[in-house]
Amino acid sequence: MTVRIVVLAKQVPDPETPPSQFKVDESTNRVIPPSGVPPVVNGFDLNAVEAALKLRDAGTDVEITLLSVGTEFVLDAMKKPQAMGADRLVLVDEPGLDRLDSAGTVTVLAAAIEKDGPFDLILGGRQASDWDQAHVTLGLAEVLRLPLVSLVQKLEISGDLVQLQRVIPDGYQVVTAPIPSVLTISNEIGEPRYPNLRGIMQASRKQPEVFSIADIGLSMDDLAPKIELKRLYVPESNRQVELIEGDDEADAGRRLALRLREEKLI
Repeated sequence: MTVRIVVLAKQVPDPETPPSQFKVDESTNRVIPPSGVPPVVNGFDLNAVEAALKLRDAGTDVEITLLSVGTEFVLDAMKKPQAMGADRLVLVDEPGLDRLDSAGTVTVLAAAIEKDGPFDLILGGRQASDWDQAHVTLGLAEVLRLPLVSLVQKLEISGDLVQLQRVIPDGYQVVTAPIPSVLTISNEIGEPRYPNLRGIMQASRKQPEVFSIADIGLSMDDLAPKIELKRLYVPESNRQVELIEGDDEADAGRRLALRLREEKLI
């Protein structure tokens, strides 16, 4: 039996972008894409790809589909999971989808999965590296009415069940979940493998399957935001330094203690 796995993959700004190139347009509450720095697939989602590939390595017959929602996809980036070994790339691509809140993203993903499914397992990274909210995969499980196990570091399929290790602060839990289920994969699963030359060549010959929101039975009216973003800005860090001097080290120490006491720090 082939186990059909969908891995949620988000295109995000490269986390290695120098801070000096990170800019925000406060009039629109949007991040300005840095010039010359292409986006990447969210690193935590690559952990989810690695988890699916580990199942294949262990002898399970799996079909791995990458699913992403957004606009202006950079295919050189989005094809990396295919170069790693995933089978298909499905994109829901339409202007404005890159500005969805987590609820809107869940709505689109659920509709796309209903159209392209059924799937036995839905895997996502523990969070996205741009907003770090960890909302989408959890919300998707709720909308699809499927069991959810979060922070998975190891998984094995046994019949119609999946055996899991779930990360907790002082170790891990052993959990059994039915198939189908939704899992969030933690980075403890291991570093994502590097694509080899054969995988890169195969991925270059594959074309993504692209849906519009109309193709999956939605309109932009269905995606009205549930969260209002009041302000997006780069926080400023201001430092003030006061140098305490004295006639000698003992005198400087005494003056420092007095100054700290004045500020009610000691």
